[in-house]
Amino acid sequence: MLEIHPETDLLLVVDVQNDFCEGGRLAVPGGSEIVATVGRLMDAFPHVVLTQDWHPPGHLSFASSHPGRQPFEQIEVAYGPQTLWPDHCVQDTAGAAFHPGLDTAKADLVLRKGADPALDSYSAFVENDRRTPTGLTGYLREKGVERVFLAGLAFDYCVAWSAEDARREGFAAVVIEDACRAIDLAGSAAAARDRLSAAGVRLIRAAALV
Repeated sequence: MLEIHPETDLLLVVDVQNDFCEGGRLAVPGGSEIVATVGRLMDAFPHVVLTQDWHPPGHLSFASSHPGRQPFEQIEVAYGPQTLWPDHCVQDTAGAAFHPGLDTAKADLVLRKGADPALDSYSAFVENDRRTPTGLTGYLREKGVERVFLAGLAFDYCVAWSAEDARREGFAAVVIEDACRAIDLAGSAAAARDRLSAAGVRLIRAAALV
């Protein structure tokens, strides 16, 4: 069992939004299955941050913004390779809203990301250009956080990138694997597990905490 340290541990819940759950525009298989587990975790942690994908219409990452391109193709943009996605989590739409089973009142902070039309954002810490901070690092340091526990969608993209960046920023990082689901695009789930292991991120199950 892992003991939660109320003063120095924080739960980071990544993108549990309607468009990433069943029936959404970029549904992660089994996405809504994690909501009950995430809810129990939110009850267990005194400090919780939620991230919210928050794209303007016509975002660079949308396949529809690139005539002739299809979702899940990869292109080169100014900051490097970019996977193209179906339009999703467009600002002020139902798809961008949090899953209705998520009690957002328990969050200390909602961090919106991906709002720059020319810049995608998987990580909760740094935009995909790897230079533009979201402000989360400073927030956590001001709070005295030392260890970040992560849950949410999708394991192999926004959760994994956030966990790696948590380590890069000097925090211990723990991914609660059964409180995540993966897109698993061309083996991306296994690749993410390898990267997380190499970065020193611990993977556990929720039962180790709750």
